[in-house]
Amino acid sequence: MIPPNSLVFVIDDDASVRKGLSRLLRSAGYKSEIFNSAADFLARSPHPGPCCVIVDVRMPGLNGIDVQEALIQRRREEQLIFITGHGNIPMCARVMKAGAVDFLPKPFRNAELLQCIGRALMRSADQRSRAVEKGNARELLDLLTPREFEVMQLVTTGLLNKQIAGELGTKEKTVKVHRARVMDKMRAGSFAELVRLADAAGVIVAQT
Repeated sequence: MIPPNSLVFVIDDDASVRKGLSRLLRSAGYKSEIFNSAADFLARSPHPGPCCVIVDVRMPGLNGIDVQEALIQRRREEQLIFITGHGNIPMCARVMKAGAVDFLPKPFRNAELLQCIGRALMRSADQRSRAVEKGNARELLDLLTPREFEVMQLVTTGLLNKQIAGELGTKEKTVKVHRARVMDKMRAGSFAELVRLADAAGVIVAQT
């Protein structure tokens, strides 16, 4: 299944490779954009939906590894699939460690590349879904007062109201009020949901 609004980019200086990949992607039902240079691709604004980039390692000017480094520096999240006729183990290890989906030596089988594209787009879709969830959770978090935030941190450790009151030097009744407001503002219907939202927002759990 192709994630909605997904797009596959191809960057290769070889016209025959670009033509072949364009035909393959079209036949497999993928929308694509084709570039003959990394500079042209990097000049394009980021795609808002799930996407991946099929990029040749060796090209005139900016090469595939330069593309990966540029995307990392710009905090862009396109998923990369490297293709090359000149790869080696250290190069493969380097790009995979930096987050590439795969590293395919030429010639590769069409089915193999399509499997890589499927994985890359699913990873991209999951990544974007988590980013949206984090953004939504952070918006809810911003509604909390500093004291409510403190209470939420302690609640997510599993402490009881009485224990939280002891940690904060306040009354249990006051903690109960703050806790109720936290649950309401965070739109959490249960303790488990509150923990999930706090985790999505990147909240560091308080150490007691």
